[in-house]
Amino acid sequence: MDENKTKEVALKEFLEIPYEKLEELNLKAKERGESASQSVLEKEYTDYLKKEKRIKAVTLCFTDIEGRLHMLDYDKDFLLDSLSNLTFDGSSIRGFTPQHESDLRLEIDWSSIRYLPSDIFGPGKIIFFASVLNRDRTPYHSDFRSQLKLYTSKLKKSEGLTAFAACEIEGFVVDGVNAEQTYGETGGFKLISSGGYYHSLPMDKLRLFIDSAAEAQRAMGFKNEKDHPEVAPSQFEMNYSYAEVVRAADNVQLYKLVCRQVARKSGMTATFLPKPITGINGSGMHTNFSVSKNGKNIFFDAKGADGLSKMAWDFISKLLNHAPDICLVMNSSVNSYRRLDPHFEAPNQIKVSAIDRGSMIRIPIGNEKTARIEMRSVAPDSNPYLVLYTMLRTGLEGQKLQKDKNKRDRVRVLPDNIGDAIADFKSSKFITQILGEDSKEKFAAFKQAAADRSPKALGGKVKESEVIYHHEVTNQLLWNNF
Repeated sequence: MDENKTKEVALKEFLEIPYEKLEELNLKAKERGESASQSVLEKEYTDYLKKEKRIKAVTLCFTDIEGRLHMLDYDKDFLLDSLSNLTFDGSSIRGFTPQHESDLRLEIDWSSIRYLPSDIFGPGKIIFFASVLNRDRTPYHSDFRSQLKLYTSKLKKSEGLTAFAACEIEGFVVDGVNAEQTYGETGGFKLISSGGYYHSLPMDKLRLFIDSAAEAQRAMGFKNEKDHPEVAPSQFEMNYSYAEVVRAADNVQLYKLVCRQVARKSGMTATFLPKPITGINGSGMHTNFSVSKNGKNIFFDAKGADGLSKMAWDFISKLLNHAPDICLVMNSSVNSYRRLDPHFEAPNQIKVSAIDRGSMIRIPIGNEKTARIEMRSVAPDSNPYLVLYTMLRTGLEGQKLQKDKNKRDRVRVLPDNIGDAIADFKSSKFITQILGEDSKEKFAAFKQAAADRSPKALGGKVKESEVIYHHEVTNQLLWNNF
């Protein structure tokens, strides 16, 4: 270490925790968060922040209605002094408040703490997720993390029910930093690997990316299970453990954030566009889902069809019945409808199967602990909180599918373009019931605005418009350059 670097370290002694210790801290924090109240956790973590002098900032995260993650860094001392009055301008966030009633509040979810790898996020920081509140401190209706947390809390208190999920998130790594924003200038994406499941070598760029991202995820308490290249060249997937649905949605946002950070450090871009390149498999976010009651998995029945209980089959029936209504929630971008292509194992058929991967819902092999359903028609660019909220409410409150004996051989399919999905969404009374009129109108309006900037007919070529006006890609400059 040279003399200047030594002086810098001496001047800036910020918190940097080794990966092994990070994993231990994050798993302990997860366990603590599941057993202690918010008030107890607030006392513990505010005491910790006061004591730990090497923390310079606390990052608070929230998600807008379309699913984009927003992060605010608060000076540690300012945060501790302002916990009762953390406000921000909601009119600056797409899908939040209008300008004339712009002030919103943030309330820290103390059970969501993550200690961060300093080589990915920088030293001296920890992260929390926050709920968005109205001025009167009630949950803001278009913050679906708040809505999911509120709904699951009521379910647990009134019926003893807890929903669990784990999302299998696929993505692509492409060459160059900000490759999505510069798509029009470069004329397309450049793959960094020609390998697939069995052809990606141990030290190639894709493998090195997967190794680094998976190490960071493990350190953050994801409890990774398997990490591998996917079928398409330059495609990846990293699987991790089941969690209660709010934490499961948090994991989706952090997974994507870690992947983007790791790729950027190596001069690449991790993209979660569902179909960035035609002619090869797209990316999905298969969502494994189950419900427990008082600690027992009530989706399981050893004597039930495919090992599932009547309650699970009713849940499936309601999801299938409302499939057109909820399709826009699950596939919320112009590009996502390219993925619903039957030539590439696309889950576009509105049916359930234990074996057919073209089905919207699959039933994996399971036991009393692992019995679950797998919603395969979810795109990786969807809002995970909105997806899980919609799945849960649909499965519990929707109407079951009524079989028509005269049409039993007819298989329904999901919309093949966003315009038809928007129409189904807007005409659905059930969507109004579960999302509320205002959130429904906002979401549909944003999706329509993006749809209006692209041709309705997708064709065989990915259009610049479906990339640069994508809700996870676009910015003020790109959006206004139309």
